[in-house]
Amino acid sequence: MNIQVKRVYDPPAANDGMRVLVDRLWPRGISKALLKADEWMKDIAPSNELRQRFHHDESHWDEFQKLYFKELDSHRDLVEQLIQKSHVGHLTLLFAAKDVEHNNAIALKNYLEKK
Repeated sequence: MNIQVKRVYDPPAANDGMRVLVDRLWPRGISKALLKADEWMKDIAPSNELRQRFHHDESHWDEFQKLYFKELDSHRDLVEQLIQKSHVGHLTLLFAAKDVEHNNAIALKNYLEKK
């Protein structure tokens, strides 16, 4: 698997491959043209309830991942799509959070790599 994560505010790079936005909400202050995402998979993002509950609080990271992984288990078709994309070439999961170590894209990457 060739999966990396990147903030939407970072410039696209030649080695990004397929760029997929994995946030439920469109990032503030960035146009579709500037983002250069190949796809927006908002349904693979954490539910609004889970997102608001976690609210990027690092102390809840383990709990967030556990609950998010349960949600991902119910989205097998979307998970499979991402796995297939990662086998074809590089896959970049795009996210807007300020915390580059504790966000849904990192959790999703962890989940995909275990599959």
